[in-house]
Amino acid sequence: MQQISTTCLIAGGGPAGMMLVFLLARAGVDVTVLEKHKDFLRDFRGDTVHPSTLEVMHELGLLEKFLALPHSEIRNVTIAFGDEEFAMADFSKLSTTCKFIALMPQWDFLDFIAAQAKAFPNFHLMMQTEAKDLLIQNGRIAGVLAKTPDGNVDIRAGLTVAADGRTSILRDKSGLPRIELGAPFDVLWLSLPVKSGDPLGLQGRVKDGQLFVMIYRGDYWQCALLIPKGGFDPIKAEGLSRFRERLKKIAGFAADRVDETITGFDQVRLLTVAVDRLTEWARPGFLAIGDAAHAMSPVGGVGINLAIQDSVATANILGPILQTRTPKFAELKRVQRRRMFPTRVIQAFQVAAQNLGLAPIMGATTTPRPPFIVRLLNAWPWARQFPARFLGIGPRPEHVRLQKK
Repeated sequence: MQQISTTCLIAGGGPAGMMLVFLLARAGVDVTVLEKHKDFLRDFRGDTVHPSTLEVMHELGLLEKFLALPHSEIRNVTIAFGDEEFAMADFSKLSTTCKFIALMPQWDFLDFIAAQAKAFPNFHLMMQTEAKDLLIQNGRIAGVLAKTPDGNVDIRAGLTVAADGRTSILRDKSGLPRIELGAPFDVLWLSLPVKSGDPLGLQGRVKDGQLFVMIYRGDYWQCALLIPKGGFDPIKAEGLSRFRERLKKIAGFAADRVDETITGFDQVRLLTVAVDRLTEWARPGFLAIGDAAHAMSPVGGVGINLAIQDSVATANILGPILQTRTPKFAELKRVQRRRMFPTRVIQAFQVAAQNLGLAPIMGATTTPRPPFIVRLLNAWPWARQFPARFLGIGPRPEHVRLQKK
């Protein structure tokens, strides 16, 4: 069996893994990242790059190059109850360099980070390589057993980081305890074309027990239909015509393009929503971050940005140590102490929004009256900066401290 050795091994080439590998390689740490697919190209992954992440790109000196890539920008968020529209969030008053959410396909984001990391000789990206098990030596995680097209490979590392998402194999193999917070709904993702005269930005639509979110992506709308947990099979059993009628009732100005666009259920992608978190993120030689440590609800679209904040904190705390030695268990636990507070706050907000806001909407037979907070934000423009700050920056934002070597 082939054997490889590295200072830090990161399983998972998503936002958390790629940002961490870039930051560590930039600081002179020998680091290897494993990505199980042959490329980053997958639809309906988190594409919202929030101001907190854009601020990280600015601190790294990459913002101008990054924003040269094709993207669209959200500066305001609105929600419609029936035929009445309400303004909810305004990003123009944020204290960040970018006062907007950038919408960019996640594969473009990951390709960009990988391209920048290639400038550092101690950066190693292994595509089509999936971590399948942990290697344990003297009670300490010493690396992983990985599967490649050419067979298995034994990868030894002083630190192994699980950044392999909400279905993390390494998290499960680690035996770290996890708590489930639950979610009463799943999400159906689909796309509708943009037509001349369409409004821009991010819109939520509530009508007759349905909630529909539309995200402007330049030449198409990325759409999310919330359905009760486990509700996709009954929808498919009712047939495509019934589903399209359901979409047309909630799609508003985009209703006229549903029939010509949605020609089969293969154009609809199911996201099974889960909200959970590890109660312990580390074992000796091992650390979990991002969705592997805390799966987030799509409420607020904060998932990839929270994962990137985890990466920045991990690099700040462990980067200087990895430059000279292997981190001790107590030092790994510092990452959790730093990042557990924002994780708890955001998950508490998401669970409250799910249970108190979204679940009653999906259980209603008529369009509900807009909540007081929605009417207040619509009537008081100055207050719209507060939901924008919570979503766009979040609690305890991280800044790049680890210096380039």
